Amino acid sequence: MTREHRGPNEKLGTMLSLAGISNAGLARRVNDLGAQRGLTLRYDKTSVARWVAKGMVPQGAAPYLIAAAIGSKLGRPVPLHEIGLADADPAPEVGLAFPREVSEAVKAATDLWRLDLAGRRDFLTGSFAVTAYATPTSRWLITPADGSVAREPTDGSSIKVGHSDVTKLREAAEDARRWDSKYGGGDWRSGMVPECLRVEAAPLLLGSYSDNVGRALFGATAELTRLAGWMAFDTGQQEASQRYYIQALRLARAAADVPLGGYVLASMSLQAIYRGFADEGVDLAQAAIERNRGLATARTMSFFHLVEARAHAKAGEQGACGASLSAADSWLERARDGDLDPSWLDFYSYERLAADAAECYSDLRIPRQVRRFTETALSHPTEDFVRSHGLRLVVSAVAELESGNLDAACEAGTRAVEVAGRISSARTTEYVRDLLHRLEAYGDEPRVAELRERARPLLTAPA
Repeated sequence: MTREHRGPNEKLGTMLSLAGISNAGLARRVNDLGAQRGLTLRYDKTSVARWVAKGMVPQGAAPYLIAAAIGSKLGRPVPLHEIGLADADPAPEVGLAFPREVSEAVKAATDLWRLDLAGRRDFLTGSFAVTAYATPTSRWLITPADGSVAREPTDGSSIKVGHSDVTKLREAAEDARRWDSKYGGGDWRSGMVPECLRVEAAPLLLGSYSDNVGRALFGATAELTRLAGWMAFDTGQQEASQRYYIQALRLARAAADVPLGGYVLASMSLQAIYRGFADEGVDLAQAAIERNRGLATARTMSFFHLVEARAHAKAGEQGACGASLSAADSWLERARDGDLDPSWLDFYSYERLAADAAECYSDLRIPRQVRRFTETALSHPTEDFVRSHGLRLVVSAVAELESGNLDAACEAGTRAVEVAGRISSARTTEYVRDLLHRLEAYGDEPRVAELRERARPLLTAPA
């Protein structure tokens, strides 16, 4: 469906030329992006010609799909006004801003939560643009903590928020973290996190609270929002994840919680690495490190350096990766049981450091080191971290394969498939898919064929 636009849309035509996309190419990209959202679109080159030459404005999700298609080709976000479609429904732009004022930060976060639960999530699964992290990161680095966040609405009708309300949110976050680690971000319980944000957290943020309570409230909502982003990341919803991370960072600033802000940046870094933006991943991890010097606990600093190592490895920088891993190990050695580590870091141990070190050396294609660290990472499997165990098994399988040990690779791969079948994690499935791709060189060798057959239900299951 379209509506008239006054005159040709020269902005759209210019952007298509700049991106090097033909009319037919744009139509195909828009249809494909729509299909990813469950939409059946049948645009063709004639449709695009009408948008450009006659100024017709497509309705529904189409303007945002056009912007996503062009942005993906250019490698940066493309706002609607840049393609002459600024009068489309503005709702899908929500969640990308990093407001300077606390009141606007509350609005940005609560608008995102409401949009996500209002049946509009189809708009939040488009292309990932790492450049969307630039402004949030720079603003957080310049001012990692707001002034007073006390709130006293003038109408006197709002909820009076206390520490007991914050405690409930923190307990919800802890429960959700456990479910996520055990069952994956796509487990049906993951829907409890955005629902908690919309139903429980939003009214509290709009309530009345002192500065002290407000800081704690913003911290708890930042934890939940980061977790919602992590779950979206694990299920392949990269743009939704990105928006959650941006709002989590803004809420952490209102909480004056610099380590938590660093944790959000580390999560952003891991997403950037996963999406192939290694250099930006290094920048994000280093931003977390620099702002937390003298503030975060030794265990927290160790984790930030570990994420930095992951980014260096993905960039192929072996020396820098080794230095970051050494720093991570050194900081972890300084950690003591009496340290006031944040609760959100309870997953981090020597086994986790070893697991990520194995992934680093896998990216650097040094299988001997992968096998060494994977042995440590797999030494104490636990039912609390099922997804991590599955990922480690795949990394182990790849290392065995690169070392020429097909039997060991297939054995580890079989165990990984069994674990992956027990959870709902698109990321874990992608790891398995990559392993099978590497095994294609062995054709229908019986061990490989058996593994491929075992993995079939996992790879063909609906997303």
